[in-house]
Amino acid sequence: MNLSPSKTGPGLALVLLSLLVPLGSLCAEEVGDRWGTEEREREYYPIVNIPLPANTVIEAGAFAVLPDRRLAVGTRHGEIYFIDGIDAAKPNPTFHRIASGLDEIFGLTWKDGALHVTQSCELTRVRDSNGDGVADRFETISDAWGYANYHEYAFGSKFDKAGQQFVALGLSESYYSHALYRGFIMQIAPDGKTSAFASGLRSPGGIGFDEHDALFYIESQGPWNCSCSLKAVPPRSFQGHPASFEWYKFAPELGPVPTTPKSGGRIVTEKQRVRQLVPYAIIFPYIRMGRSITGFNVNRTQGKFGPFENQLFLGDYTLSILMRATTEQVNGVWQGACYPFREGLSTGILNVEFTPGGHLICGGTNRGWPVRGIKPFALERLEWTGKMPFEVERITITPEGFQLTFTKPVDQTTGTAPESYGLSAFTHPYHGGYGGPEVDRFQPGVQGVSLAPDGLSARITLAKFEKGFVYEFDLAPLRSRDREELLHRHAYYTVNEIPAP
Repeated sequence: MNLSPSKTGPGLALVLLSLLVPLGSLCAEEVGDRWGTEEREREYYPIVNIPLPANTVIEAGAFAVLPDRRLAVGTRHGEIYFIDGIDAAKPNPTFHRIASGLDEIFGLTWKDGALHVTQSCELTRVRDSNGDGVADRFETISDAWGYANYHEYAFGSKFDKAGQQFVALGLSESYYSHALYRGFIMQIAPDGKTSAFASGLRSPGGIGFDEHDALFYIESQGPWNCSCSLKAVPPRSFQGHPASFEWYKFAPELGPVPTTPKSGGRIVTEKQRVRQLVPYAIIFPYIRMGRSITGFNVNRTQGKFGPFENQLFLGDYTLSILMRATTEQVNGVWQGACYPFREGLSTGILNVEFTPGGHLICGGTNRGWPVRGIKPFALERLEWTGKMPFEVERITITPEGFQLTFTKPVDQTTGTAPESYGLSAFTHPYHGGYGGPEVDRFQPGVQGVSLAPDGLSARITLAKFEKGFVYEFDLAPLRSRDREELLHRHAYYTVNEIPAP
């Protein structure tokens, strides 16, 4: 396996793009100015370094919590380690390598005494059958897809309630579909039977389930995707990139080939032409909210990680940051909001996992592509200090506008003033070009505000409210009842549907 940086980065085109714009100045201006300062974030969620064994490279691409509370980590070098002591107050865990020789691990989960490992070429069951601490059985569960190019990564989900897994297959060289089913999501049954589930992917960064147990995947910025996004995956759906259409002839379970989308329109109108097309559930405005978003996980720590229970936490590779996201379904279509959470991580984040102790483990690498973090690879742990930050906890849609929920009561004066709720809206072209501008921007206009008596929520009514736009919040004037300003003043809600009154 060739591990040279020039052949293992997230995408040649993005490597070239990153060289055109000075990464450091871009990140410092766009991220640092728009997010809460790292010093303030540290009061609530400090970053704890996890010491690694000497002369050991752990570029974490996937995690799994084991029944005995140890943590398994799969790496881009194709190794699997078991980590004991990850939740200790002053962590100095032990690492035991149980397997090696696999290829770019981007999916890991445990079932019935074995690991299910998603690597570029297949889904593999890895087992230590004699209990000597070294894996000795490597069984192919499914290799139904093609693999011929270094960029053809595969990302695997955890199990759903039926015991199925889903594998998101990136395109060849991030642009084409030269190998079987590249650009598809595959569904693997407990017996290994594999079927096509969805098409239209470009370069996924992770796949999994949200708080409602609905299937989502992360898509990267590129052709037909002007920003990174979180996309819902209904069965037989088309996710927007037509390169994978040629494989429909081998996937009758998907139904007819979708109508080819027209480049240059808007996804809100194109989805009327292309029946299987699913709009982006959450758009992450480019650079302001990530540049190469990767693995995600749901916070089900029962309050151990603070006030954001049941929310998605997502990493970003290039900017070395973490974000939050919340989802809801309106008129049968998924949509939701994204929020800043934490900057200042030490490397490019590839994946995250909540530990049994309620901490968030983050891991990754800088190999192949410039990142903001200063380390070539790292494992780090975020933990909640118990101090409550003043944050927007969640934004949901209403027929007239939005409801905002807060982690601390908002004071009456700023909370009832329409000018406290800065709001603009924009959309993107839906086109085959790489990335794209924010267009059709307008000011929705906040007509009225209703603040709940407890100060923990506010409903805002808009003068202009349209589908197909990202609504960008700037809440700088808001103060809590103890006169604290928001830790993060920005949030972004993607409106695909508006509920009926």
